[in-house]
Amino acid sequence: MALGVTFVQKISSTVLFARIAPHVIPALDRAVHRLTRGRVIPSARMLPGVILTAKGARTGQPRSTPLACMPEESGAGWILIGSNFGRPGHPAWTANLLKHPDAQVSWKGRDIAVRARLLQGAERAAAWRAVLRFWPPYATYQARIEREIRLFRLERR
Repeated sequence: MALGVTFVQKISSTVLFARIAPHVIPALDRAVHRLTRGRVIPSARMLPGVILTAKGARTGQPRSTPLACMPEESGAGWILIGSNFGRPGHPAWTANLLKHPDAQVSWKGRDIAVRARLLQGAERAAAWRAVLRFWPPYATYQARIEREIRLFRLERR
């Protein structure tokens, strides 16, 4: 398994992956999640994942987005990483959470109400170190872009 993880980490760090993955992985995750009634997210076979449903920042309409996440060791919540696959702009779901922090995640087939909080300062620095231990390619994503990758802590409501 470690060899497979290392291979995926190398592939996911490439610019080609950053170009292709945003168009393929979320669509596949959404379709399979829907077909399995929330039991399966294909990308979660390598990294834990949730389906985040939050109100759109501009429309206020519900938006569902499959995301990799880092479950907190305490089991109380998750860290979401706004890497956007190392592309220049912040992903739209981060603006949604900034404007509407009350959201919902589908986690292992269960819908859970959450509140999102943007991490800053020392709290963000500690979370970032944990994120890099969890999935080292995030360092490559950060090195490619000028913006600081947003980290959110999701806590159960």
